[in-house]
Amino acid sequence: RGLVTGILTAGGAAGQLVFLPVLAKIAETYDWKSVAFTVSFAALAVVPFVLLFLRNYPSDVGTTPYGAPADYTPPAKPVYQRGGAGGRAISVLVMASKTKVFWLLAGTFAICGASTNGLIGTHFVPASHDHGMPITTAASLLALIGILDMVGTIASGWFTDRMDSRKLLGIYYLFRGISLLFLPLLLANTVNPPMIAFVIFYGLDWVATVPPTVALCRQHFGADAPIVFGWVLASHQIGAGLVAFLAGLVRDQIGSYDAAFLVAGALCAIAAVMSLLIAKRPKEAVLVDSV
Repeated sequence: RGLVTGILTAGGAAGQLVFLPVLAKIAETYDWKSVAFTVSFAALAVVPFVLLFLRNYPSDVGTTPYGAPADYTPPAKPVYQRGGAGGRAISVLVMASKTKVFWLLAGTFAICGASTNGLIGTHFVPASHDHGMPITTAASLLALIGILDMVGTIASGWFTDRMDSRKLLGIYYLFRGISLLFLPLLLANTVNPPMIAFVIFYGLDWVATVPPTVALCRQHFGADAPIVFGWVLASHQIGAGLVAFLAGLVRDQIGSYDAAFLVAGALCAIAAVMSLLIAKRPKEAVLVDSV
């Protein structure tokens, strides 16, 4: 399961690889509005494929889950009451929020979003440009992070199937924090070997946190794991949005991103400790059959 999660997550990195250099060129040739329209049209183009080809359950297409045993019996589909799917999502959130593990997962994933999409994904290109690096060159480095992330995330899925997910998360966040602490020393007007080393190191760790986080949700919340992960993922987006704004504010106020990178590195160290505080095995997976 972890490997499959890693492969699916790597799809996001593939999009980063394809789109970033193109969008950077569009922004340089035209303006930021053209970039926004391009992304919007690309997102809308996916909608027909989702409606035509995606299904909710393996049984909908006459198959079983990946890795299921020969005698696998599909569970009953949820019966929605008192508010339907939305009510179930809220009920699961209320249930999960009463557990320590949920807040640890949500907190670490918020820091994950803050240090990836919020900081590097949003501000790496302008931070590099502040040091004289051309925008297209910086965007290409960010795209290279996407290439390496495909390798790192798939490998993370393989490791998740074989190792303690808590320890994996601790290692990922610790190394990510260390790399961010060094980044202010590496930014320059040209691509130098230390910067290439950062790109390789950071790229392999970009969203390697997803497979072990999904695995921990599954271990602790059983059948409700997909909904719990949805809420945990929401914390990722909140962290990303908050730091995207704050890092820009820091840059405008003091004229440099250095403080933002250093704070993000410290947050990653905190996330590493939080990961190890997650209980190794749940006493009992909490299930919500209907709402």
